[in-house]
Amino acid sequence: MPQEVFLSHASADRAFADRVADVLRRHGIPVWYSPTNILGAQQWHDEIGAALKRCDWLVVLLSESAVQSFWIKRELSYALQQRRYVDRITPVLLHPCDYEQLSWTLSALQFVTFSSVFDEGCRDLLRVWGIGYKQL
Repeated sequence: MPQEVFLSHASADRAFADRVADVLRRHGIPVWYSPTNILGAQQWHDEIGAALKRCDWLVVLLSESAVQSFWIKRELSYALQQRRYVDRITPVLLHPCDYEQLSWTLSALQFVTFSSVFDEGCRDLLRVWGIGYKQL
């Protein structure tokens, strides 16, 4: 079970990321997610850095918007360089995209793919941690 998951996402994918963060929290997984964890007047880049240092898992939501995101590339690059993230990075494919633009190493990781059925993707994501999915 993760101590805390860093949820990396593109701003354009926020509605989807909101749903994923909610599912993880409902299943007892602590999630660091910028829209809910960065408060007004905080230095957001410092908060992201502190969260990456503290979290023990990275879930990165992949889409065309994500591939173009400077910050997702930075977050992923940081995690790939940290020993504590070895075998603890989960790419989640929202839409087909050229994710190797973010890192050529992504293709070596086990992906979770969200098809048209959100619940199936959630089931597969939670299976990473051996947790059964419970629908609302």
